[in-house]
Amino acid sequence: MTGPMTRAALAFSFAAFALPSASMAEGYRDTDVPMAVETGLDLSRYLGKWYEIARFPNDFEKGCEGVTAEYSALPEGRIKVVNTCRKGAPDGPAESAEGKARVVAPGILEVNFVPWLSFLPFTWGDYWVLDVDDDYRVAVVGTPNGKQGWILARSPEISAEQLSEAKSVLRGNGYDIRALKMVPQN
Repeated sequence: MTGPMTRAALAFSFAAFALPSASMAEGYRDTDVPMAVETGLDLSRYLGKWYEIARFPNDFEKGCEGVTAEYSALPEGRIKVVNTCRKGAPDGPAESAEGKARVVAPGILEVNFVPWLSFLPFTWGDYWVLDVDDDYRVAVVGTPNGKQGWILARSPEISAEQLSEAKSVLRGNGYDIRALKMVPQN
C-alpha cells in the first residue's frame, strides 16, 4: 500500500506523458508515417489486466519492472485505468497510479492521471491501440508523437512469434524498434 504522497507523486509521474516537455526525447517514430489504429476495437474485450511486455523508454516508467495495466468500465463510456509499477525488480515495491480514459474515436483513446486538472485539454495523453490479436491476448499501443509505445499481453510472457508480429506493427507505424526495451515480469 502506498501513502497519499507517494500516490500523488506517482500520479504526476504517470501524467508526465500528457504534458509537453522540452526535456523529453524527440520520439521513437517517424511522424510522417500515418498511424493505423484498430478501428474494430471491442472495448469490452480489451478491459481487464495487461502485462507490459516491452516499451520505449520514458521518464514516467524509469526503474519500473513487472508493470501491469488494468482497465475497467466506468459510467458514461469512460474507462478506469490502474497502472502498477514494481520498483527495481518484478517483485519490488508496488506503486500504482489511477486514471481515466475516454474514447475519442474507434481505437483512439485519451488518458488522464491528474483528475483535478482533467478540465485542461493538454492533461489528456494519447493512447492509440494500433493492433490487438483476434483473441485479445496481445496488443500494441502507441502515440502519434512517437514518444511512447508499448507491447502488452494478457500473460507475463509471449511467444517469439507474437513478439515479432507486435514489433512489425510498431515498424509499420513508423517506430524505430531498436530503442524498444523488454520489461522483466518474472
